[in-house]
Amino acid sequence: MHRNNVSSLKICFGCGLCASVCKKEAVKIQLNSDGFYTPEVDTHLCTECGLCTEVCSYLHIGIIDDARPIKSYGAWSNDPDIRLKCSSGGVAYELSEYLMEKGYKVCGVKYNILNHRAEHYISTSKSELISTIGSKYIQSYTVDAFKAITKKDKYLITGTPCQIDSFRRYIRKFRIEDNFVLMDFFCHSVPSMLAWKKYLQITEERTGRVENASWRNKYTGWHDSWLMHIEGDKGNVKSWFSRGDLFYKLFLGDYCCNPACVKNCKFKYDRSSADIRIGDFWGNTYKDDDKGVSSVVAFTDKGDELIKSLDCVLTEYPFETVAEGQMKKNVGRAYSSALIMHALKDDGSGADTFRFLFKIEGILRLPHRVLNKLSRIICRKK
Repeated sequence: MHRNNVSSLKICFGCGLCASVCKKEAVKIQLNSDGFYTPEVDTHLCTECGLCTEVCSYLHIGIIDDARPIKSYGAWSNDPDIRLKCSSGGVAYELSEYLMEKGYKVCGVKYNILNHRAEHYISTSKSELISTIGSKYIQSYTVDAFKAITKKDKYLITGTPCQIDSFRRYIRKFRIEDNFVLMDFFCHSVPSMLAWKKYLQITEERTGRVENASWRNKYTGWHDSWLMHIEGDKGNVKSWFSRGDLFYKLFLGDYCCNPACVKNCKFKYDRSSADIRIGDFWGNTYKDDDKGVSSVVAFTDKGDELIKSLDCVLTEYPFETVAEGQMKKNVGRAYSSALIMHALKDDGSGADTFRFLFKIEGILRLPHRVLNKLSRIICRKK
């Protein structure tokens, strides 16, 4: 029987808006068996009002605002300490601080070391804002923070494009958009939380109990900043993507991405429901800059006005230049994804298991590589 709620969803973006807006608390967001956030509906509590389906980005074919970039910039903070500490140029932090001074609260993401997960939370002071610094490449749990948002206060909301699209649907329905600034980012996908759990399990053999984790660090410069730094009570580990870090291979190798990101993402490249989109300014323009540069894209006039108000070095470029290093298509799936997911669920699998599976992936991809090379040779001859 069809129900006017999200109970039919077996996969989704995991944005958490459905649980956040339900006044009956009939919807809970839980990790499913594959390590992704999905809704569970208590049909005894649900009144089938349909609000959860109205705000759900996954259940709608398009995005709520089919906007295109208005202006695009390369930018970095004028404060060298902020630029150094942030993943790219520090623009997100500068925007957060600027709006906080204007009376806004900031809803961003921190890493909860006790729960071993990323969580949205609300900052009301600069000291609380510090935890938002740095990328967290795992899916964030949003429900508690989103539930705490009021319709009277002003907020900057930062999140993945799907989280922001759902949030835009919510604030538009209740006609409170003027109170909000929405910011998303160029998004690859979200990995299974099973990958993060496994990574911590393996890493803790060297560090002891994990006390801090960071995903991006500029110890060897911005261009090589995909660096996991895990601090434990018995030692620290620094592990670079460029040197084969396990978590980054699992994530950026597309071994454990959310199926919704693979099949249903509609927010790549120049598609967004946010006022502002940020990211790393990869490509040739700043290839010799190792301090970090942000890509900053305004999708609304409100967003553009805010960008121009920040204490940042700001240079306008065509969107194609700003987004040169960003994905235009949805993430794919590695050939050995099913084997990897099985290993992630096996408590006995260790680092050697995944190294072996990565080798299998290389073998499986070999015919595809050969065909691509032959195609290039044939095209050159023509």
